[in-house]
Amino acid sequence: MEMRIRFPGNKKVSAEFDGLRIVTDQPKEAGGDGAGPAPFDLFLASIGTCAGIFALSFCRKRGIDTEGLELVETIDWDETAHRAWKITLDVRLPPGFPEKYRDALANAINLCTVKKHLADPPTILVRCGQSSPSAR
Repeated sequence: MEMRIRFPGNKKVSAEFDGLRIVTDQPKEAGGDGAGPAPFDLFLASIGTCAGIFALSFCRKRGIDTEGLELVETIDWDETAHRAWKITLDVRLPPGFPEKYRDALANAINLCTVKKHLADPPTILVRCGQSSPSAR
């Protein structure tokens, strides 16, 4: 997979891949236009939405009604280190959710691909030096 990271103006940064375009921006108080999520907010959202698709798939596979299913993500922030030190996902179960599936649902959510990458992070290699074809 390859993504193209581009700079469409002011403090916006976009990621383009598979015919999709995600645009991030900085809040107005940080000099941006506030026209999109900040990159770190998008990162946090990726954790919750990844967990969410695992929860949704779990329920659908078992024919469990998902009306009312919700995940609430809470971030505990360390001001000194300027980073999240704990992220909690509280699963709000729909009415009538079978008790026998509570632990299995939590186990399924723990299989989230984003969460697994945080537990065993990939190497991130930054290489500078080659001009892009459009900059020549």
